[in-house]
Amino acid sequence: MKLLTLGINHHTAPVAVREKVAFDPESLQEALHDLRSHLSSVNSSHLPEATILSTCNRTELYCAANDAKSEVLLHAATFDWLAKSQQLAPSALEPHLYSLPQSDAVRHAFRVACGLDSMVIGETQILGQMKDAVRTANEAGTLGTYLNQLFQKTFAVAKEVRGSTEIGAHSISMAAASVRLAERIFEKLAEQKILFIGAGEMISLCATHFVARQPALAAVANRTLERGQDLADAISAQGIQAETLRLSELPSRLHEFDIIISSTASTLPIIGLGMVESALKLRRRKPMVMIDLAVPRDFEPEIARLNDVYLYTVDDLGAMIQTGTSLRLAAVDQAEAIITDRVGNFMHWLQGRDAVPLIQDIQQRGEHLRQIELERAMKRLMRGDDPLEVLNLMAQGLTNKFLHGSLHALQHANGAERDALIKLLPKLFIEHAGAQGTDHHPESTSDYKPAKPKH
Repeated sequence: MKLLTLGINHHTAPVAVREKVAFDPESLQEALHDLRSHLSSVNSSHLPEATILSTCNRTELYCAANDAKSEVLLHAATFDWLAKSQQLAPSALEPHLYSLPQSDAVRHAFRVACGLDSMVIGETQILGQMKDAVRTANEAGTLGTYLNQLFQKTFAVAKEVRGSTEIGAHSISMAAASVRLAERIFEKLAEQKILFIGAGEMISLCATHFVARQPALAAVANRTLERGQDLADAISAQGIQAETLRLSELPSRLHEFDIIISSTASTLPIIGLGMVESALKLRRRKPMVMIDLAVPRDFEPEIARLNDVYLYTVDDLGAMIQTGTSLRLAAVDQAEAIITDRVGNFMHWLQGRDAVPLIQDIQQRGEHLRQIELERAMKRLMRGDDPLEVLNLMAQGLTNKFLHGSLHALQHANGAERDALIKLLPKLFIEHAGAQGTDHHPESTSDYKPAKPKH
């Protein structure tokens, strides 16, 4: 079994690159089907498995191929698909990618779920996002035995780490960092009007933090008014005047707001340069804070060049959320130790799964030999041969057939192959047989139950 994680994240690429690789949630199942079809070129006899995790900080492809010709070919096929599906030149994408095979892929999944690879160390949102990705893959039919086992173990490890360490302590969330950035420009948020664009989990978290500062007014603009109204109602319940807007109203209403926070799944910018220029004129150059938490970005990057506009992206929040890192180092070390142990457990399971076909082949071969000798013994008994002699011949025949392959390989092997066999064969026949002999004595047959012949 070949496992592979191919990805790009906030450690390897800026938001300007990450947004080009992000997947639209509504088309994710179609992308999964296309990825699996593409990977079939290196996994001909069994359908490969695939899961795509796409967030504001990362896009990762998790793949499993049962009979992939090699890890190199699996990597090449996955990379080729990612570049083509996102219409990117391979040379523009490759410098930012990481490719993690086998145990490295397992360790990475564990670390991501535990929040160790996040911009905010120990944050919990990524675990929910990973569960959503797995659910989508399962619904698409691309989550097979191996990836399902990997992610179930991943979620168990995340639960263990969060329950036995303080990995989430002293963390500053993206939402809290957004408030701090706004307070750099506006000393008192209680005097400001805030616009939230979107109504998803991130915006809801931001609204909770900003509403705690008791702003003068809040508004929610969303593609569907129903979801926007739900968030507006939650804000109003905290004693803050709140209203809902249609996205089409933004050009005529943007100038009313001092702070704009946006996080949508739009593939194109929602706020353009011209819209902001018009808003600044109506505001008479009163400053505006704009926080873009979306990937792809909701604000055109050229907006940052305007005077009196303070535009921040998810990457700009990175420096702020490093606060408290030293306090979390001990917890990180504990988490890494747990992960290392659990990676070993998973790889042992994976290697055991790889041996299943060989075990089945050996068992089938053994059963075939048993049937041959049993049939010979039955024929001898039917023609009246001495039963003890028949048993002796059957035992001798089974022993000869059982040892023939190993002895033949040893006699015809040379060099390193012969040395390896000399080390291996005693473990298979001498040491194991000796261990069995302590429990099962040849002369004691009271607990022996003959196997029923298969017909």
